[in-house]
Amino acid sequence: MKTVLTIAGSDSSGGAGIQADIKTITAHKLYAMSAITALTAQNTQGVAGIFEASPGFVAQQLDCIFTDIFPDSVKIGMVSNSAIIAVIADKLCAYGAQNIVVDPVMVSTSGYKLLSDNAQAALVERLFPLAALITPNIPEAEILSGLSIHDEAGMMAAAETIAQSYPGAILVKGGHLVNDAIDLLYENGQAHWYRFERIDNPNTHGTGCTLSSAIACGLAVGLSLDESIRQAKCYLTGALAAMLDLGKGSGPLNHTHNIVTTGPADVAVNRTARAQG
Repeated sequence: MKTVLTIAGSDSSGGAGIQADIKTITAHKLYAMSAITALTAQNTQGVAGIFEASPGFVAQQLDCIFTDIFPDSVKIGMVSNSAIIAVIADKLCAYGAQNIVVDPVMVSTSGYKLLSDNAQAALVERLFPLAALITPNIPEAEILSGLSIHDEAGMMAAAETIAQSYPGAILVKGGHLVNDAIDLLYENGQAHWYRFERIDNPNTHGTGCTLSSAIACGLAVGLSLDESIRQAKCYLTGALAAMLDLGKGSGPLNHTHNIVTTGPADVAVNRTARAQG
């Protein structure tokens, strides 16, 4: 079984972060491991607080993982300060980690700032150079490029600007655009657009975490970057189309939409159907 390591923060409501990553990796029938960078107290309505792990403890987690079950790919999400970023970069280099996907989580869906100002520079300088792919959404791409993005031309301009200081592939996610669900892969000066159906679903908590983890799954099993992104987009579209509706705010996705099994929930549904029939 192929293995995927997620390095990110924990979401107590289960919709994003480590929890979304593990659900996504499991749904892809791969083995999930985690190094937790922070605990968050949050739900679908917002983030109430953050309790960061110490850099030393993050290092211990990574040592335990890499010296025992070596990951076939690595997804990096919320890393809230520069000291933790430095430790992660050092460990990934020391162990020769491959297939690294960095989701530059800067602001939560609810608008809570998750990355300190000094950490942003460390993220770009230390983690981006190690990544096979970075996956900024529109607001993150605006921060990284210093440009405003309102359409496809803006996405392209931002990708070209980011590429001036980062040699790897860039996936600018267009989900924040009003009318389109279009993503741009910019790699080695070449642009490739992914045009998928836009799902009219207000519950988008954890979409970025889910997509980046799904891409890491594809890379772990040997798919090309293009095919990994395409398969991840299909998975995310299905998770949104399942129309899970939990919580009072922007709710989570249905990460298990593609799993066919007979569990307690299936038994309960079948029993109800038989009773009504």
